[in-house]
Amino acid sequence: MSRYRLVPTPAQEAVLRGHCAHARFVWNLAVEQHAHWRPGRKGAPSYLEQCRQLTAARAEHPWLAAGSQMVQQQALRDFAQAMAAFFDPGSPAGRPSWRKAGRDEGFRIVGRRGRQWDVRRLSRKVGEVWVPKAGWVRFRWSRAVPVGVKSYRVTMDRAGRWHVAFAAIPDPIPAPGNGQAVGIDRGVVVPAALSTGELLHRKLARARRGSNRRRRVTLAIARLRARETDRRKDWAEKTSTDIARRFDVIRVEDLQISNMTRSARGTREHPGRNVRAKWWMSTRCPATRPPTCRARRPWSRSPRCTRTTSTGTGGGVTDCPDLAAAVAAGFRWAKPNGIVLLSPAAPSFGRFKDYRDRGEAFAREVRALT
Repeated sequence: MSRYRLVPTPAQEAVLRGHCAHARFVWNLAVEQHAHWRPGRKGAPSYLEQCRQLTAARAEHPWLAAGSQMVQQQALRDFAQAMAAFFDPGSPAGRPSWRKAGRDEGFRIVGRRGRQWDVRRLSRKVGEVWVPKAGWVRFRWSRAVPVGVKSYRVTMDRAGRWHVAFAAIPDPIPAPGNGQAVGIDRGVVVPAALSTGELLHRKLARARRGSNRRRRVTLAIARLRARETDRRKDWAEKTSTDIARRFDVIRVEDLQISNMTRSARGTREHPGRNVRAKWWMSTRCPATRPPTCRARRPWSRSPRCTRTTSTGTGGGVTDCPDLAAAVAAGFRWAKPNGIVLLSPAAPSFGRFKDYRDRGEAFAREVRALT
């Protein structure tokens, strides 16, 4: 998606807000129809049946007929695609949920360029896109519009900024061909650490929340948050592009950052969810405890398998003072065709120079045993 900053006039902004309201209304109706289904009831209507229902609703309600039929129909198509992705076993998408005014503002326009919609350039930094019912709307021409675009999406964030994103598959980044591989260790304090020893940081914008009771203060906070989000996205795009240009093989740690940073709300009398996990992170986090190394037998199904020493007969997790002790313990547990997992319980940079140093130390310990 190639996104551009949209600059509508007040009259055009009113039309765009109407399109967003109609698209959200149709989407929520589709969500309600599918939420009504229960075992024994008739199945929810399909996309074609919903289109027929939309035609009947437009004939009955003039306020709905005043909007763009393409915007409303594409909202149904987007919902159908979201439901298909939800039932796809290979897709991580969740179930489509309700859309809220002020948070989920947007609509999609499809069709052939030059007929249903079009784009033209006015000057070096200004362009225009044709929006149904709104006419030509200006946007900042920050880069050329991709060739072969068949649809675009108009969105508004919480800060009140409008954007237009043209759907296009970007060209792949060519590999350098140097045969180098890199591992990426994701974290909370350090967003990414490369196996080469590089620590990738980004600067965070800090701003006091102030009062949330007034709309103008809320809007000011939303603008600050939007700037922070832009910085975060810009950092992620530049960092990922730089890594892709430098290495042929990239391995990324599957770490659930959102779960680690999510707040566990609650009180002492009525604790919230995941409070125990948050307690472990704050009191027994690797950064606040002596460096150790854990050896784990994955074939274990013992219910006593925890983060502390486990002596169950089926196996478990054992804390070792150093890497040599962990390798020795794994060697004692090793069985034919078995697996022993070694997991550092402290930052590697506290004991080793980098990932390569840790790997060489592991190789030396294994060779010493064999």
